[in-house]
Amino acid sequence: MDHQDVDTAVAELLKVLGPHTAEDWSVPAGPLEWSCRETAAHIGHDLLAYAGQVAARPADSYLPFDLNVRPTASPAEVLQTVTACGRLLSCVLATAAPTLRAWHWGPCDPEGFAAMGVAETLLHTYDITRGLAVDWLPPASLSAAVLDRLFPDAPPGDPVQVLLWCTGRGELDGFPRRTSWMWKAARSD
Repeated sequence: MDHQDVDTAVAELLKVLGPHTAEDWSVPAGPLEWSCRETAAHIGHDLLAYAGQVAARPADSYLPFDLNVRPTASPAEVLQTVTACGRLLSCVLATAAPTLRAWHWGPCDPEGFAAMGVAETLLHTYDITRGLAVDWLPPASLSAAVLDRLFPDAPPGDPVQVLLWCTGRGELDGFPRRTSWMWKAARSD
C-alpha cells in the first residue's frame, strides 16, 4: 500500500460523507461512544499522527503532539481537516524510502503507515455512515489490501465482510464475533 491508496480512501470518505454535512453529526457513530463529528476528527488525528511518525522517524514512541479540532468546527470543516491530514500523510509517504522505519508498537514501514491510514479512514467512515443512516460499505479492493498488510491471519472470504469482522464491526459465518482485535503494522524486515 502507498500514498495513492491513502488519497483514494480520503476521496471515498469525502464522496460518501460530503453530501451529509448538514445532518446531525452529534449522534453516535454506529456502535462507537464517539459522535460522528468526534469520529471524523479522530480520522484526521490518526492521519496526522502517522504523517508525523513517518516524517520524524522516531524509534520508540509517538511524537508528543495532538490534533485539536475546534469544537465549533462544522462537519464540513472537520472533513476539510481530515482532507488536509490525509494529504500530509500522502505527501510524506510519497517521498519515504521503503527502508524507512518509524515507531508504531514496533518498527513500521511506509506501507504499514499507508495501510493504517487507509484502515482508519475506511473503518471510521463506515462507523459514521452507520450513525448517519447512510448505506455504504468500504471498497473491496482497499479492504483486501488492508487485510493483506495488517491482518495476515484473516480468514478467506469477501474482503469487506472479513475486514469488518476483523475489526469487530460485523459477523462472519463460522467465526465468533470479535470483541477485541489488533492489527500487525510493525515489520522489521
